[in-house]
Amino acid sequence: MASFWRDQSKGLLIGSGGGFFGGLAGLGGGLIMIPLMYWAMRLRQHEAHGTSLVAIVFTSLIGSIIYFRHGAADWTAALILAASAMLTARFGALYAHSLPERKLEKAFAWFVIFISLLLISKGTILKLSFQTGPFGYYVVLIVTGIFTGFLAGMMGVGGGSLMIPSLVICIGMPQHMAQGTSLLAMLPGSAVGAFTHYRLGNVATRIAFGLVLGAASGGYLGASLAHLMPELYLRIIFTAAGIWMGITYLKSSKK
Repeated sequence: MASFWRDQSKGLLIGSGGGFFGGLAGLGGGLIMIPLMYWAMRLRQHEAHGTSLVAIVFTSLIGSIIYFRHGAADWTAALILAASAMLTARFGALYAHSLPERKLEKAFAWFVIFISLLLISKGTILKLSFQTGPFGYYVVLIVTGIFTGFLAGMMGVGGGSLMIPSLVICIGMPQHMAQGTSLLAMLPGSAVGAFTHYRLGNVATRIAFGLVLGAASGGYLGASLAHLMPELYLRIIFTAAGIWMGITYLKSSKK
């Protein structure tokens, strides 16, 4: 019983950190939760990805509600993104399951480094904007949903780190609107990916309750503060930590 509550407490802390950043930046939080579960909870890489997606379902649910209450969620765009992501999330989870542990660790390491660099340069990147007509609008949403759905299932993340730049740059959606839409759109795809990982035995149920509770509460706080505080300093800290985590992963995958 003592070990059960100890695991739930660790899951609560990990979920809170991932949920807070996810709600604040419009992401799922998996980039934070997965390394912490891997190192602090000693989960297998596959388990960390699957368990992360379970928590992201609740982070995106709570976060999208808060953004919607502030009028920062586009339901039409979110539905198209979600429908597209649901088609590929299962295949991403199956592909991750097929990879050896070391290869998945290495793939996740490079992914973390790439996303960390993308986040720190987001301010410059999001100043770009391309005009798309009605046809291009739907093409962008469908292609973005298909790609991020596969990525979510494979990497155990919500996919917002790639979804948000696509929404802002390609269809000119405002930053906060893109974040709220991203959280809303990742909900169904994350659920499909989480269920697939669960069926494959890649969900650590022993920490799931604490992780979900932490992710939901952290997502609520992060989403509530998203309209009140700048995210620059948080992005700087996350970038430094992300690059360090990615390099550490690469070193461990070689051993």
